[in-house]
Amino acid sequence: MSDAYDYFREHAIAAVRKARVLPPGWPKRKQRTVARVYHLLSKEAALRPNIRHLDDVRAARRLERQIAR
Repeated sequence: MSDAYDYFREHAIAAVRKARVLPPGWPKRKQRTVARVYHLLSKEAALRPNIRHLDDVRAARRLERQIAR
């Protein structure tokens, strides 16, 4: 396994856990979307290392910061 796979998998797990404690509504849906993005990135990283997914990571981080406000 690559480090990127482990990194994205841990972020996906953390994002799902955050989504579980949020009340139903828009923030919960956003957090679940962030979790899906990290999950897809982990699947991609498991197949082959790819630097091009960094924009997706940055977008997911920005969305997560918006939810935290």
